[in-house]
Amino acid sequence: MLPLWWWLRLKRLGRLSGTRMSDVRPAAGAAERLWIARLPVTLRSVCLGAWIVAAAGPRIGSARSETHREGISIVLGIDMSSSMLAEDFAPANRIDVAKQTAIEFVRARTSDRIGLVAFAAQALTQVPITTDYAVLEQALKGLHIGMLEDGTAIGTGIATAANRLRRAPGKSKVIVLLTDGVNNRGTVDPRTAAQAAAALGIKIYVIGVGKRGEAPVPTGQGLEGLRYQMMPVEIDEPLMTEIASMTGGRYFRATDAQSLRNVFAEINRLEKTPVEQVVYRRFDEAYRTPLALGLVALALEIVLAGTFAVRVP
Repeated sequence: MLPLWWWLRLKRLGRLSGTRMSDVRPAAGAAERLWIARLPVTLRSVCLGAWIVAAAGPRIGSARSETHREGISIVLGIDMSSSMLAEDFAPANRIDVAKQTAIEFVRARTSDRIGLVAFAAQALTQVPITTDYAVLEQALKGLHIGMLEDGTAIGTGIATAANRLRRAPGKSKVIVLLTDGVNNRGTVDPRTAAQAAAALGIKIYVIGVGKRGEAPVPTGQGLEGLRYQMMPVEIDEPLMTEIASMTGGRYFRATDAQSLRNVFAEINRLEKTPVEQVVYRRFDEAYRTPLALGLVALALEIVLAGTFAVRVP
């Protein structure tokens, strides 16, 4: 009854006279005008918020890192005397195992400059210092006993390797010398060569290869195949140790294929390539976007307020 009474009272006052179902349209128009009336306040809030963000001085940053590898200069000096054919590194001989292990060592390096010197009675540079590992690998595969006059000129091998490193770039310079005997040829004393290498800042790692005692060495072809003779394994370990220590390096003894791989792995660990990582950071001021957004919101508020003459505080 109360709603009916209220409706009759309004009708008497003329508030609802002529009201029909189509009168929903004026009500919808009023709702639209109310939304428009509130829009300037919303725009003013957007403007204020955007300017607060702009005043805070936002910055958009980006970071970029670069890795610099200086690289190490390395020369592999490999003994090519006939005793390297000894088959105490079964199922292969010393030279074949040495070649394969050296190839694995090269493959483990990434940005180093590596050269190859073969020595017997003389020393010969097979590959100058290079970063072309494919060429170096092919040269290692091509090494064979008999390519040089027989003998073991350790001093000449060190001197030739050191000469290759003398003008090599970089601070770290290393000779990896692999031999199975004693110095019995050449005109350069091994100690003198080591002193010269030390003066040039070159470190020498010496690897003595061969079992202790005796090892079977092929001496020729017989009716039933290769003939072998047991030969004493003679490595001048005191001299090799002295050469290494004079230059800040180390002497290693490898008595089989696995121990030779372990030695090369240890040298690989000791001679890590120096890595320097540089991080570049860039920041751009980002206040312009919220500032512009605030100006647009303010302009729209002014336009709407002037057009509809509606201000809602």
